[in-house]
Amino acid sequence: MENGGGMGIVGFLIWLILVVFYVYVGWKIFVKAGQPGWASIVPIYNIYVLLLIIKKPIWWIIMFFIPLISIIFAILACLEMAKVFGKEAGFGIGLLLLGFIFAPILAFGDAKYQG
Repeated sequence: MENGGGMGIVGFLIWLILVVFYVYVGWKIFVKAGQPGWASIVPIYNIYVLLLIIKKPIWWIIMFFIPLISIIFAILACLEMAKVFGKEAGFGIGLLLLGFIFAPILAFGDAKYQG
């Protein structure tokens, strides 16, 4: 028998639970913003819908695919996401650096979309 060849069934189940949870978090945020939840799981289209949510021009989508420039636009997107939900810039930095904590707070908290 091979030993240590992978993460094992327990590791896989934990990973799967986390993936499902964060898909649900993204879904809830999109629905809160008046967009279809399924849009959060469709690659590239989710960026398009995110730009609609944060009220930024569609040409920004190109910037998310340019190395290094994408980092700047990700920072701006997090700050704008916080803003459209009535949160301060500090919350936007939290979304950027600790998204695994701040995204569920945004999804399940009392924040209202102010778009």
